[in-house]
Amino acid sequence: MKTVLALCSTLALVISHASQAADLRVYTYDSFVSEWGPGPQLEQAFEARCGCDLEYVAVEDGVSILNRLRIEGDNNKADVILGIDDGLSVDTRATGLIEPHGLETGPLRQELDWQDDSFVPFDFGYFAFIYDSSKIQQPATSLRQLIDSDASVIYQDPRTSTPGQGLMMWVKAVYGDDAPAAWKQLSSHTVTVTKGWWEAYSLFLSGDADYVLSYNTSPAYHVVAEDKTQYRAALFSEGHVAQIELAAITRTSQNKALGRDFLQFLVSPQAQAIIPVTNWMLPVIDGVALPPVFDDLIQPARIGFSAEEAGTSRQQWLREWRSSAAQ
Repeated sequence: MKTVLALCSTLALVISHASQAADLRVYTYDSFVSEWGPGPQLEQAFEARCGCDLEYVAVEDGVSILNRLRIEGDNNKADVILGIDDGLSVDTRATGLIEPHGLETGPLRQELDWQDDSFVPFDFGYFAFIYDSSKIQQPATSLRQLIDSDASVIYQDPRTSTPGQGLMMWVKAVYGDDAPAAWKQLSSHTVTVTKGWWEAYSLFLSGDADYVLSYNTSPAYHVVAEDKTQYRAALFSEGHVAQIELAAITRTSQNKALGRDFLQFLVSPQAQAIIPVTNWMLPVIDGVALPPVFDDLIQPARIGFSAEEAGTSRQQWLREWRSSAAQ
């Protein structure tokens, strides 16, 4: 999850050591490397472990990471990409710039059902609509109810944002062939569609909408970091689409051995203890101690599509969204 405190971050999109070239360059998203995100702690821990220099190069979102890879092609400077999600894995593999990692990652949480030789999951969560319970006493209990209501909504553009893409899959999973009509109805009470997550969440926290598309884990941040309990995730009866965030080694990397070490580190108990309380997502291994509020998060049923189905149909679904809801 793109940590909420990144809303206030004015950090540059590229965090680097100017004095020398990095041993390992990681393309990721901007809130991951913010002062309050997991990036700085993971960098410190991994550098202490490897005796190397890690550099982050950050763009806005996971979709932007893929777009950058496509534009740069074989000229990309990444050793590792971090922040692509499972919905983008097929398209990312199709660039020809990712190669199998050859790692034995150990046991991952069973609910992930993860079987892939190129991408390593480092966190996951469920897309959810967040609301302020001090203002809304009876939240929507289904996606259909929310779309049919007049509640104001902010969400993210599926062309540039992984949450936006998640909503696109969510609408398609619930509505099927009726998705265009659902998008049109939703557009009638959509405040705005933002390029990325942080902008949408910032507007919501400023009071610009009743609901914002985020994650089921978002309320945990407010409780732990701000001691605020009014922000909650609406549990929808149809189920929720999951997001699994991934890392992978690039075919063009000049330091693949170190890249493999970094991927292995991401699923270690040390890294997995850092990520949930800085990126505000769920760990991918069992046995990670979490603040008690994580036990109170909604536990959605998982619906949606396989990575292969998403990769095959993504452009068609985007066309449906553009023709019915693009603003």
